[in-house]
Amino acid sequence: MTENLQVEAIADIFTDFPAKFGLPRQSGRAPALEGRIVFREKYRNPEAVRGLERFSHIWILFDFSQAHPDEWSPTVRPPRLGGNTRVGVFASRSPYRPNPIGLSCVKLERIEQTQEGSVLIVSGVDMLNGTPVLDIKPYIPYADCRTEAKGDYADEHAEDSVDVVISENMLQIIPPDKREALIQCLADDPRPQYQDDSSRVYKMRFAGWDVHFRVSGRELQVVEIVPDGEGEETGPELTNI
Repeated sequence: MTENLQVEAIADIFTDFPAKFGLPRQSGRAPALEGRIVFREKYRNPEAVRGLERFSHIWILFDFSQAHPDEWSPTVRPPRLGGNTRVGVFASRSPYRPNPIGLSCVKLERIEQTQEGSVLIVSGVDMLNGTPVLDIKPYIPYADCRTEAKGDYADEHAEDSVDVVISENMLQIIPPDKREALIQCLADDPRPQYQDDSSRVYKMRFAGWDVHFRVSGRELQVVEIVPDGEGEETGPELTNI
């Protein structure tokens, strides 16, 4: 039994999300949202990823680097259950865990050879910019896909989404290669489930921009897009605990 297990990051993933609010609830919810996995110098040997390009998807184990509480809680409050119902921490994917380790399945778009070594370009990410990566494993369909599996409360909200309304002028502010990802992230309804104030304006930080929006019923309307840091702090801080 290893009492003092030592784990170090092998890489970092860089995404368009500097803050938690607005991150997709799970990997794959915003298929167009890309990330760059850059290996740390010790692990930049090209042999380490030899053959990985033959897999379409990979598993990423990562550090919930902004969720290191001093004490762990045996129960958490998943936002999809309204923020008031508690479930066991091991019956959730909350980042606030005894060991703050995340697990996401993403699509491997390509491997680029750069001055930083082999960089993995992946899509469908749900990680903050600069998140430390602990390990990478190939997704193996015959072993990893369980068509008979059930997901309890997660299944009940799997199709939750809103219709995004954004003017063409505002959409033009966002770089063309990031517009689809923005709309997908907004359609996932970033608000906590228990917040339903149609007059409230929320702010989501995305790709260097502050995206301000409000939600009424199943319609999300973008009301303003300004450079990051120029808008007021309007988005809630999600703790999921």
